[in-house]
Amino acid sequence: MASESSPLLAYRLLGEEGATFLPYGMGGPGGGALRKLSTFLGVVVPTVLSMFSIVVFMRIGFVVGHAGLVQALAMLLIAYFILVLTVLSVCAIATNGAVRGGGAYFMISRTLGPEFGGSIGLMFFLANVCGCAVSVLGLVEAILDVFGADTSGPAGIRVLPQGYGWNLLYGTMLLGLVGGVCILGAGLYAQASFLTFLLVSASLALVLISFMAVGPRDVTLPLRPGTNGSSTVPQLGHFTGFNTSTLKANLHAGYAQDYTTGATMTFASVFAVLFNGCTGIMAGANMSGELKDPSRAIPLGTTIAVVYTFFIYALLFFFSSFTGDGTLLQEDYGFFRGISLWPPMVLIGVYAASLSASMSSLIGASRILHALAQDDLFGIILAPAKVVSQGGNPWGAVLYSWCLVQVMLLVGKLNTLAAVVTVFYLVAYAAVDLSCLSLEWASAPNFRPTFNLFSWHTCLLGMASCLLMMFLISPGAAGGSLLLMGLLSALLTARGGPSSWGYVSQALLFHQVRKYLLRLDVRKDHVKFWRPQLLLLVGNPRGALPLLRLANQLKKGGLYVLGHVILGDLDSLPLDPVQPQYGAWLSLIDRAQVKAFVDLTLSPSVRQGAQHLLRISGLGGMKPNTLVLGFYDDTPPQDHFLTDPAFSEPMEGGGPALDSLFPPPRAPGSPRALTPHDYVATVVDALKMNKNVVLARGCWALPPERLTRSSGGSSQSHHVDVWPLNLLLPKGSPGYVDVCGLFLLQMATILSMVPAWQSAKLRIFLCLGPQEAPGTGEARLRVLLSQLRIRAKVQEVVWGEGARIDEEEDEGNFVNGSHGDAEADALAISANALVRAQQASGRGEGPGGPEGDHRKEGPTTALTFLYLPRPPADPARYTRYLALLEMLSQDLGPTLLIHGVTPVTCTDL
Repeated sequence: MASESSPLLAYRLLGEEGATFLPYGMGGPGGGALRKLSTFLGVVVPTVLSMFSIVVFMRIGFVVGHAGLVQALAMLLIAYFILVLTVLSVCAIATNGAVRGGGAYFMISRTLGPEFGGSIGLMFFLANVCGCAVSVLGLVEAILDVFGADTSGPAGIRVLPQGYGWNLLYGTMLLGLVGGVCILGAGLYAQASFLTFLLVSASLALVLISFMAVGPRDVTLPLRPGTNGSSTVPQLGHFTGFNTSTLKANLHAGYAQDYTTGATMTFASVFAVLFNGCTGIMAGANMSGELKDPSRAIPLGTTIAVVYTFFIYALLFFFSSFTGDGTLLQEDYGFFRGISLWPPMVLIGVYAASLSASMSSLIGASRILHALAQDDLFGIILAPAKVVSQGGNPWGAVLYSWCLVQVMLLVGKLNTLAAVVTVFYLVAYAAVDLSCLSLEWASAPNFRPTFNLFSWHTCLLGMASCLLMMFLISPGAAGGSLLLMGLLSALLTARGGPSSWGYVSQALLFHQVRKYLLRLDVRKDHVKFWRPQLLLLVGNPRGALPLLRLANQLKKGGLYVLGHVILGDLDSLPLDPVQPQYGAWLSLIDRAQVKAFVDLTLSPSVRQGAQHLLRISGLGGMKPNTLVLGFYDDTPPQDHFLTDPAFSEPMEGGGPALDSLFPPPRAPGSPRALTPHDYVATVVDALKMNKNVVLARGCWALPPERLTRSSGGSSQSHHVDVWPLNLLLPKGSPGYVDVCGLFLLQMATILSMVPAWQSAKLRIFLCLGPQEAPGTGEARLRVLLSQLRIRAKVQEVVWGEGARIDEEEDEGNFVNGSHGDAEADALAISANALVRAQQASGRGEGPGGPEGDHRKEGPTTALTFLYLPRPPADPARYTRYLALLEMLSQDLGPTLLIHGVTPVTCTDL
């Protein structure tokens, strides 16, 4: 993809004493030839010619005759209102920075991004190609109407043979003339456009003079298609000169049949014809690469052209309604020739307008295509369009466009594509309005155009008006164009585009997120709407991929932050080592397909870094409430980058492989960055900060299908076991209503709501004391589960049998060492044996294990939730506490040890 430099790099300082700044494109090789067109020649002339085209000569009478003066002026005001709204957006964007070649495509793509801008740019290019073909064929038909051998004109001038082949030949010859002018450069095009502008202006001036100088006369009307001229009495229309009676008769609408097609006209159909002729406001913007000062020329020249053409259209509407009766206006769309002081001058104007429209469309198409090719959005397909001459003229793009127009000429009559061309133009206009609207809504400090006569209201109204006009002119073409735009955007998204252009969507997201974060008041938090907001501390992601994905499933739409502590002291380092590592971690998130943020910090120790992250991660009401850690044991870490399919593919863009951006996993026996004491101290710190804690052990053994994003889950049945009782406190049933036990139930339920885990069966184990009768506690637990809307299987198990523990004992006595290490070890081993026994019974294994029982093997336990006891108050017991956790969770498979400190469930609505 093409790289994008900073706009400041588009200027260079010349000379030792005077600060002389040259705009981008000047001063370099070929720069003087590239940017030499003035505002008048580069913008005003092509825009005026495009907005006039053949409509100003051939459809004025059509509009006034069918719609009447009042509705005709209303149509003109509506059409120009829509165009002016878009012109305001064009002026705003054009005066906000340096505008390069490509016109509307450059403005849209640099604002909305390559995906949207590339699709609109290609459609705008196709619209110009088809528009050029329509103009050429219209010119051929205009010539044959006078000089064709099959017409009813004077015999002396009917010299041109007609037919499909002849028409194609004439079109090819005219296209060759147009292409020759464009391929020789913008300078010759500007001179040719100026010549045609003079001819069109002279022709229009003669028509306006003829309205006042010619007296009343009868004008012979052209024959309707299908009639025989020799057997039909010629019909006459009346030119009355300026007459108030004629004006009164033409004030109101009189919709009738179109004599060329036989279709009955309506307001919408007449308006579509008028609007089709006015959609040329981008002709000057398309020449942005050849303008001396595009940021000034585009808004100024486009505004002048719009005002001038509106005045001429309105003047012609008034003159026509004052002087021509309804029959003349409705039955002879080219009546200007019949009333002209010198009729050939009207023909010259028609031919010049058609020729200029075709030249404007072809050179506009070539400039858009060249910009698309330079940005390399469509790859090798547009590679020939990159070729330029020594003077900077993109003749390769002109030739490419010329060939496509020639293909369009092979189709023949393109009247059916006229509406499609207009719809494509309107899509581009709507996209320009959307670009300006996005920039305005984003409130970016760097969006400060020197043209200030716009607001988000004008942008929004302009975009809505363009979309409405699309469906009014041709609903089918409008729907097809939007579908094509969607397909092209999807193609460009899949292919990828340059990220250095800047995406206004990011600015909009920032603006909206900031606004809503300010409205997210933590004082209004309620337990009904609680959700886990996780901070997962990761040392090396190579060994933590399964846990990374499991935490992504546990977040339930909440905040998910990947935290990493880089050891070091900024005072002893020349540069901050944190910032360069963000790219690798963001790539990790993309590859792992998790919805997480990244937060890195520099600290002398992991524990201090964890404290930093717990305090500063998040923003406003979105801050982590749960700390997730991997379990501290002696299991050698695995390198999941080598086995995970998502990390076996090379990175896009040719950058370094992701596995080279992270160090290899820690070797067995090598020193660790975190001591057992600091590990437990980190858990204590989190609890002091009122954070819930999750310790994850053995996640590498999780079934891979349970970590995918598919909704099908696993073909194998699994259990998720929940033990919401502190197994290191054998006091019998606590009623299962303590905060930590409810937190376990909530986290297990959240996991069961994930599509990949929906097929797993949730089992909750009800621990009974030695003296408690079976069934008594189960009923209470089922009532609680019903109130909490949790579906699970409840199993009673006897726990604490033979224990001699006073009922008033503190839950921390065992972990604090009040009963001796041997007794605490025995209790942890017994609890571990109890859990493993229930896992084995779930698989259908008897007491003797798999070999001692011949029943069919049942579901296995995929994940176990255990109650995490609070760490001891004495820091000297931290290592002993970690050893108890090791014995409690040994050989249980994937296990989450959880301690909750915040209420998370509610039975109310």
